[in-house]
Amino acid sequence: MLTEFGKIFIFILLAVVFVPLIVYVAKFIRPARPTKEKLKIYECGENPEGSPWIKFNIRFYVIALIFLIFDVEVVLLFPWALTYQDFGFYGFMVGIIFLLILGLGMAYEWRKGDLEWERPKPIPPILDDEPPAENEELKEESLTI
Repeated sequence: MLTEFGKIFIFILLAVVFVPLIVYVAKFIRPARPTKEKLKIYECGENPEGSPWIKFNIRFYVIALIFLIFDVEVVLLFPWALTYQDFGFYGFMVGIIFLLILGLGMAYEWRKGDLEWERPKPIPPILDDEPPAENEELKEESLTI
């Protein structure tokens, strides 16, 4: 008889063998008729404009990841909201602690500036056109030499 770990090992082994086998078989079964239209870059049904190798703002990904993190944490509040009364004061405090940690995470992201869509541009320092007075003497000496 197999133990539970043996069953898991067999399941993982079958998955490791099955997935590449199916991908390999599908490569031979499918028709290979590339056309100009099929080889185009797909952009939600729109015709592509310009080169696909352009730089774009990484903030799209940052905002999406922050949304996913907080969205998943908020989903965990639904089971708690349905059952916290069964656990009394302890269940209520666990939810409050979870909300406090969630609020601290949100405050951290806000303070860090990751929730701002457009960050203020840094202002470069302005250098004076005139050098300090002590350098003028050195300049005159170097010109006379």
